[in-house]
Amino acid sequence: MCYATKSTDGRSYTSAAKSKLGISASLIQKDLTKLHQSIATLPTIDALPDIMALYIPDINTILATQEPITVFWFRRDLRLIDNHALYQALKRHSNVLPLYIFDQQALHHVHPPKDPRATFIYQTLTQLQQTLQGLGTSLLVASGKPLAIFERLTAACNITAIYANEGYEPYAIERDSTIRAFAKSLSISFYTYKDHVLFGKDDILKQDGSPYVVYSPYMKAWKKAYDQAQPVPSFDTTPYAEKWCKITCPWPSLQDLGFIPTQLDIPNLKLDEALLHAYADERNDPTKRSTTCIGIHLHLGTISIRQVTKMAYRHSQAWLNQLIWRNFYTMILAHFPHVVHEPFRPAYRHILWRNNEEEFQTWCQGKTGYPMVDAGIRELNATGWMHNRVRMVVASFLTKLLLIDWRWGEAFFAKKLLDYDLAANNGNWQWVTGCGCDAAPYPRIFNPYLQAQRFDPQGTYISKWVPEQHTNAYPKPMVDYTYARQRAIKIYTKALQSQQ
Repeated sequence: MCYATKSTDGRSYTSAAKSKLGISASLIQKDLTKLHQSIATLPTIDALPDIMALYIPDINTILATQEPITVFWFRRDLRLIDNHALYQALKRHSNVLPLYIFDQQALHHVHPPKDPRATFIYQTLTQLQQTLQGLGTSLLVASGKPLAIFERLTAACNITAIYANEGYEPYAIERDSTIRAFAKSLSISFYTYKDHVLFGKDDILKQDGSPYVVYSPYMKAWKKAYDQAQPVPSFDTTPYAEKWCKITCPWPSLQDLGFIPTQLDIPNLKLDEALLHAYADERNDPTKRSTTCIGIHLHLGTISIRQVTKMAYRHSQAWLNQLIWRNFYTMILAHFPHVVHEPFRPAYRHILWRNNEEEFQTWCQGKTGYPMVDAGIRELNATGWMHNRVRMVVASFLTKLLLIDWRWGEAFFAKKLLDYDLAANNGNWQWVTGCGCDAAPYPRIFNPYLQAQRFDPQGTYISKWVPEQHTNAYPKPMVDYTYARQRAIKIYTKALQSQQ
């Protein structure tokens, strides 16, 4: 088994040789951590350097007033329609100032200077700005650490309250705790509301008060709670159009914020009845765009989860179940924040990953010699998107057949996926690996050949992305499937039995 660890003279060593050289598991873990962070960092609140451009408008000029101001802080809720915290701010206060911060830590997966997700956020904010200007107000956009931005804001004007929707990622919780403490020190109220999910951290629990860690009973409890919550409210801000702060803010360019515009297309949101009715039958077919491409819109909140759920409930139970999976993984992350960096199941920490960097790069380039795997990776590299069925095949290949740590693959997806969401990405990678909550049993290993035969029988999807598959230019399989499967089961079994 090769760990791709090298001596000072550049030679590689096998695991047997490592024990003689005194190479410890902790050194291997350091190598993993280094590579993981080089692909997509997941920092604590004070750990990240200022990689985005610091941009703060001249607030003293914009807000030359001592009238009380209420701030509505846009985050993962980039819409005016059915926005819970925005509704509460406008209903309760006048002089509401809309604010968006390019928060370099919340956007840890967005890498300057060229990232299409930054372009999409900017385009969405531009649309928001145009709508707000029609209402007589203007969106204040800044870039930097939220605490620094609020220090400037509170020094320049009379802020009496801050409104925002809840976040559930570890950084979001820490960030809000910091801003809440800062606001309290100035006697400023800080209010947060549930908007990103239908049910929050403590809304759906087992009878003993503990969180669900298995999806099926959670799903049943979720549906029961949803039925009991009818009618689900919709937060209409239209009657409060006169409550906005009457200001004009300078509009930054994307370059001002540290990014360069990209041309990669963001999939349009497709949400119609015909698509939802066909979803259950066609969702596993990678040749059809039968999925909604809604991931990035749900992640950034350009559409209301309440609106989406109502449509799913009426037209597609199969798609509703996928939305419930997102809620489930978000709550797992909220209850068990260690899953960001560690397996949900502690025993899986002891798997001896091979972590061969050359093999990892081969996988990242879509040159494994397995057409279904290569098609998926090439689609991701070219478009920022990959069909969900193919994602499972690709992930299983990396973690089982190559025995490369799931965190490497998760970090690669975080860098590439337009619809990247920490909770969903983390939960799905741990599910495939077997180390997550309610995960697939570890002996379940996707056979790329059988998956292709079943879900791409005509080879349409593979031919699009791997046109050279039947020529000498296409590489031979980098590993024998039968051998690699047996090796994976042996390594997993040994690691897990050692913890019994």
